[in-house]
Amino acid sequence: MSTVPGPTPAGDRLAQLMKLHAAEPNDPFCLYGIAQEHARAGRHEEALGWYDRTIAADAAYCYAYFHKARSLEDLDRIDEACSVLRAGVAAAQKANDGHALSEMRGYLDQLS
Repeated sequence: MSTVPGPTPAGDRLAQLMKLHAAEPNDPFCLYGIAQEHARAGRHEEALGWYDRTIAADAAYCYAYFHKARSLEDLDRIDEACSVLRAGVAAAQKANDGHALSEMRGYLDQLS
């Protein structure tokens, strides 16, 4: 009889990501994952710092801008969210990431 593991609880995911972060402190995928876990838990201020670290590690990691803007919106910091989205649009253009560019432009239009 085979057992399929259920979903990993958020605390376990964060703990696993923190272990990965200890081994690879500048890995943007790991930094972004940590930011996402904090945002999902409603810890937006903490998430913002991790999104910033993601962007510092890889300025072309376009979805870090998008989700940083979402955390800022959740904190009612709309002007800052728009500023982050504008930076994200520039990053997506530079990275030639049409999908991220489209999503950030749409989100920016929604917030403006």
